[in-house]
Parts: sequence; structure tokens; C-alpha cells
Amino acid sequence: MKAQLVLEDGTILEGEHFGAPVSVSGEVVFNTGMVGYPEAMTDPSYRGQILVFTYPLIGNYGIPVNGNHRQFPSLDKISPLFESDTIHVKGIVVSGLSRTFSHWAAAESLDSWMQKHNVPGITGLDTRAITKRLRENGSMLGKIAVADNEVKWDDPNKRNLVAEVSILEPQTFAGPGKSTVVLVDFGCKNNILRSLIARGLTVLRVPWNYDWSREEIDGVVLSNGPGDPKMCSESIAILRKGLDRGVPILGICLGHQLLALAAGGDTYKLKYGHRGQNQPCVEVGSKRCFITSQNHGFAVNEDTLSSEWKPSFFNANDGTNEGLRHVQKPIFSIQFHPEASPGPVDTDFLFDTFIRAVQHVQ
Repeated sequence: MKAQLVLEDGTILEGEHFGAPVSVSGEVVFNTGMVGYPEAMTDPSYRGQILVFTYPLIGNYGIPVNGNHRQFPSLDKISPLFESDTIHVKGIVVSGLSRTFSHWAAAESLDSWMQKHNVPGITGLDTRAITKRLRENGSMLGKIAVADNEVKWDDPNKRNLVAEVSILEPQTFAGPGKSTVVLVDFGCKNNILRSLIARGLTVLRVPWNYDWSREEIDGVVLSNGPGDPKMCSESIAILRKGLDRGVPILGICLGHQLLALAAGGDTYKLKYGHRGQNQPCVEVGSKRCFITSQNHGFAVNEDTLSSEWKPSFFNANDGTNEGLRHVQKPIFSIQFHPEASPGPVDTDFLFDTFIRAVQHVQ
């Protein structure tokens, strides 16, 4: 079946359809990762977006069998392999689709998995040319049009996407240690939860607008999530109250942006965002460069923050802010993903930094 990728600048590209036979509309973005398409597609930060994979072959290792967490039974409520329980991208664009797959853990093809989740894809397009257009002109709206199924233009950034992907009720995940932290779910990737449990923490996972500011806790983690952070005004107000408590706080991705807004700073939309597993970030002071996993379309303007906040990382490609730390309180945040699913795991040590802050305060 034929399909078209239609961009809002008038570009129309024809290819072959796969996945669900439906037409969709959203923001078109690109990901530079070589592997990890199941993790990327189930990442809530991609909510409302049509994802262009720059790697030329997608689907060759299929979709893995889901199972249970043998080491941490309390995590059996969540998937041990995917980053959420559903596909969050509106659709995907690939250069070459492998309709056959080969991997010891594979259960089905990418095509059949997408059909089950009612998500379409288009293959046979020059994704390098699409990526170049997005880099030059910026992220833009687009459609995957299948057959004669019409669909209206949809700008996901005009909605509170966080409210669409966050949990509705608090959940508790028991860890073997004594410390309890709140994980504010703005569209939390499962591997953030896995990373905290693996370090012995008991985690109280709460909705995006849950007032945790008076909870008896040892620390707070602000998760990743989709869309414009300024849509989360309720979360910013809660966080502003929580900053006065002095408990350790770790912000990740959207959590980093929300922390900056709560501290009186500002954020802005990037031209085409940072998405992939190969973003170089330099640590301020040491000049060490880490290869990081990222997925965000907005950034923090560090010049709008008071002298109480210092930058901790910056992106080596474009110089944008990638981290903040408070000069006195045990509060810090990063724009990239230390949980890195898929990898790399170069910055996994930042969870240990957070654990040490929790233990020190106790």
C-alpha cells in the first residue's frame, strides 16, 4: 500500500506503508540512534510526534518478548524492556524496513507490533534528505497519509502532553533500602524507575500535578516528559514550594526545564531538538566530555537564572545548557538521560551522586 509523508512546508514524499493502515498528523522530528527503536517508540517524550529514524535499516532485530523483573518483584507492574506500556509516537519514517527479523529475544516483527498498537509507518524515503530539511528549516508539522484517509493538521505543542502520559494515581515500588524518594511522573521512562530501585530506594511515583511538597520523603526525582514545560504551571508551583525544603532533588530532561522555571528562569524551543544516543556533553570545570542519550525539543536559558544556580554541563555541538546545580542546596538537574535506555550509560553515575546526597541529608 502506498503512503505519503506530507510536511507543512509543502513537501510531499511518496513511499510504502507498513504498520497500521491509518493516517496521522503531528510534529516531525528525527532521531540519530543506531539501535533502540522499541525503547524510543515507547518513550512518552515522543508523544504527538512523527519520528524519522536516520539509521538506514530499522526492524532487523524485531520486537523482544516482554516478561517480569526477576531481581525486583515490585517492578512487575512495569515492562522490563520497554519505556512504557504503549507506543507514544504518532508514526515513524524509515529509509529501509526489515520485514524479517533475527534475534534470540525477538517475539514479532516491528510491522506486526505497530499494527497491534494502531501506529502507521512509511518506508522507502530518503531520511537523510528529510533530516537535512528539518535541520535547515526546523521541526515542522507533518502527516503520514495512507491511501485516501484524510487527517487534519495537529500541533501537539499546543496541548498539555504531560497530562496525557502521566499516571493517574500514586504508585509505590518497594526497594531493599531505607530511603524513600518521590518520582514525579511527567511521562517517566521505565528505566528511571529501574535505576532508582536498583540502588535500594523505595519509590513513590506520583502524577504530574500531585502536591508532594509536604510528603515525608528523603528526596525527589523529576522525570522526563513531552512538550513545552510551560504547560505544566501546576507542577512549577508545587516545585517552587518544594525547593524551600532542602531535600535532594534530581531533575531529568523535562524535569531539568521545570526546575529552571520554578527557580525563576526561562526556557525556549530549540530549532530541531536533540534526539539520539550520541549527543556530546561537556562537564563545566573538568572539561570531560560524555556521550549522552537525549530526547527534547526545549532548552533552559541559563542566563535568566539567579547567581544561586550554576551551569554544570553544556552541549558540545551547539553550546546549549545541559545541566544546573544549586550553589548551596543538594539540588541539581541534567537535560540528558542518565538512565539511557537505549544507551550509552556514560552518565549513569549521576544516580549515585543523587543517592549520596540523599544519604548525607539523612
